[in-house]
Amino acid sequence: METDWIWGLVGGGIIGLGGAVYLLGNGRIMGASGIFGGLIDGSGWNTLWERLAFLVGVIVTPLILWPIYNVEIDTHMTTNVGVIIVAGLLVGVGTRIANGCTSGHGVCGISRLSLRGIVATVFYILAGGLTLAIFRHVLGLI
Repeated sequence: METDWIWGLVGGGIIGLGGAVYLLGNGRIMGASGIFGGLIDGSGWNTLWERLAFLVGVIVTPLILWPIYNVEIDTHMTTNVGVIIVAGLLVGVGTRIANGCTSGHGVCGISRLSLRGIVATVFYILAGGLTLAIFRHVLGLI
C-alpha cells in the first residue's frame, strides 16, 4: 500500500505548527524566503539570531527525525543537476517577484484568509504545473 502521502501530511503539519509558533512567538509571519533573504541582503540583520535559529531548526529537525523514522521515501526527484539548479533559481526569482514564498503566502497567508496570499498561492501552483508540463512534455528533461 502506498503510504508516502502520510509523510507529506506529517511534514505539512510540522510546517503549519512551525508557522503558528513563529507567529505566536514574535508576532511575525513565517516566510522562509523573507527570513533567508533578509540575511542575504542585510535588511534582516536586526533580527539576526531569530532568523538564524529558524534556519538552524529547518536544517537540524529533519536530521534529528531521520534516524527515528528511518523510512525510505521516493521523491521522484530528477538526478539531472542542471534541472535542479535551474529549478532552484526559478523558485528564488519567483519568491522575490511574489514578495514571499509557499510558507509565507501558502501556509500563513491562506490560514489568515489573506487575499494576497490566496492569489499568490494560486499563481505559483499554476506556474509550477506549467513549468513541470514544459520540462517534462516539451523539453523531455524530467
